Amino acid sequence: MMSVDYETEYNNRARVPEHPGIIAGWARDAAAYREVAVSERGVRYGEGPRQTYDLFKPEDVKSQAIVLFIHGGYWQALDPSHFSHMARGLNLLGVPVAVVGYDLCPQVEVGHIVWELQQAAATIWLRYNLPVVAVGHSAGGQLSACLLATGWKNVDPMLPEQIVPAAYGISGLYNLKPLTETSINKALGLTLEGAERESPLFWPAPSGLVMDAVVGGAESAEYLKQSRRLADVWGLEGVRTRYEEIGSANHFTVIAGLADPQDAMTRRIAELAGA
Repeated sequence: MMSVDYETEYNNRARVPEHPGIIAGWARDAAAYREVAVSERGVRYGEGPRQTYDLFKPEDVKSQAIVLFIHGGYWQALDPSHFSHMARGLNLLGVPVAVVGYDLCPQVEVGHIVWELQQAAATIWLRYNLPVVAVGHSAGGQLSACLLATGWKNVDPMLPEQIVPAAYGISGLYNLKPLTETSINKALGLTLEGAERESPLFWPAPSGLVMDAVVGGAESAEYLKQSRRLADVWGLEGVRTRYEEIGSANHFTVIAGLADPQDAMTRRIAELAGA
């Protein structure tokens, strides 16, 4: 059997040399959307410096849930200010969107970030009394799947059994073990045991709930495998899973459609949010 070069497979910045321009474009588009959007910014859900979310509101709410958008950056880069425009398409379809921040590695561990996102979802549920649809890109895909599979009574006995009925992972990482063999792990500091513990693929499957695992058609074989495997394994365990490849998108262009209310990805998430 040929061994997989995980460094090459998981280094998206090397695979997509034009990524600095794409990331700069995100920041510009996000700033432009903040100028025109109705929003509450920097709403706290915890004590940490990055434990805030920006809530972007539609003119007319048509959904029965709030979408929580969780950014990527391998748990060690970026912040919500790059992603405000990811709320645009859903806002135009009547869906409120909270673009959430979290503390980054190596200041905290991946497991702590999972805990932070659980606090964020719980805070939103308690504040608005609405279920949360978790949408995450890259590292955010891992976090969105973890939210779907969370036992909420363990987070806070005041919560109902289920506050996240659906998750939509975009180019997510659901098995973190391969990352232990890459330079990405320098900031994460994951052991094999730790990587398994923070991998939603190995969590008890959230049977009966909805998990979409989508990935750019131009991404590495490992990324395609990550999403397909989660859909297959959880699907066998009673999760309503769906796997989809998004055209010829790469790891950075795959989220572009979220700014557009007519995009199939945006419409699917709006449907999951009951709009």
